[in-house]
Order: sequence, then structure tokens, then C-alpha cells
Amino acid sequence: MSEPGPGLWPPAPMRTERLLLRGSEARDRAAFVELFASPEVGAYTGGPRPREELERVVPEVPGRRPGCFVVDLDGAMIGMVTLDRRDTDTRLHARPDAVVAELGYLFLPEAWGRGYAAEACAAVLDRFAGAFPREPVVLRTQTANTRAMRVAAKLGFSEVERYEEYGAEQWLGVRAPAVPSG
Repeated sequence: MSEPGPGLWPPAPMRTERLLLRGSEARDRAAFVELFASPEVGAYTGGPRPREELERVVPEVPGRRPGCFVVDLDGAMIGMVTLDRRDTDTRLHARPDAVVAELGYLFLPEAWGRGYAAEACAAVLDRFAGAFPREPVVLRTQTANTRAMRVAAKLGFSEVERYEEYGAEQWLGVRAPAVPSG
């Protein structure tokens, strides 16, 4: 994975109507462990990881890498959004010769159903579009994850393909770069 580019890391804090998106801090460690140990969160991401293992391997300041944003609500981490730029793989036919950014996100179950994922992802996508106006962004999810499918639609992702992987039907969508007016 290559660095997301100027202005994305370390992330200057971004404020939305209700949220703060920022770099991770030591105080976020417990929330990272909870996120990856949660059976609800793990339902569409390969399953939860054992809490004991996470307590051993999660660094003191987790998520300290390019393209990782902590989603903070009233001073507490409720989730994370990632935006990783990488060389395209064989699954993306939209621009096979390009570097493509892939959006990902995870939220604690108590934050679900309130629009936080769409709000936080939209802020990250807007920042990315400002830095890389001609680059598409992809998103992958299981088709069974109806919440993620709704977020993808709300954010303007269009289906590229469906495929079988990890024993489930996966969905790949692309958000085309904004076309400059004029």
C-alpha cells in the first residue's frame, strides 16, 4: 500500500456535523480491541478475533498509518474509516492501469443505524477528491451486509461486479472521480 498522499496523513482533524475524524491516540486502544473482537462487527469481515490475542498484539497507539481515521463522537472513538491507495488488482476493470483508492470502515455496534458511517466516509471521500480529483475509489462488501450496501449507495458507489470469495457473495462498487465543470 502506498501513502494516500498530501493532506491525508497525518490527518488534519476533520469535523462533520456530528463527528471528529482524527489520527489515532493511545486512548483509542480499548475501542480498537472492542471493534475487532465484536461478533457483530466480525459478521461480515471474517469473524471476530479473540480478545486475548488482540490485547497482546494491538499496539499502544493502534491505527497509526496512512489513510486511517478514527471516528470520534463526543470525545470517544466509535469507529474507523480507512482509505488505502494501491495498484489495482484483477477484480477492478474500471481503470486497470491505475492506482485506485479503497474505502473501508468499521463502527462499534452501538453506533450503527445513526448515519455515522455515511457522514464520516463522505468527509474522507471529499478530502481525497480534493487531493486526487481524477482518481476513482472502490468499496467492497458482502451483498448480505444490507447496511453496508445502503451506505455504498448513499455515497454514490455503482456496482462493478459481484463475485464469490470467503464463502459469500461479495460486491465491488466504484465511485467515479468528479468531472471538472467547464
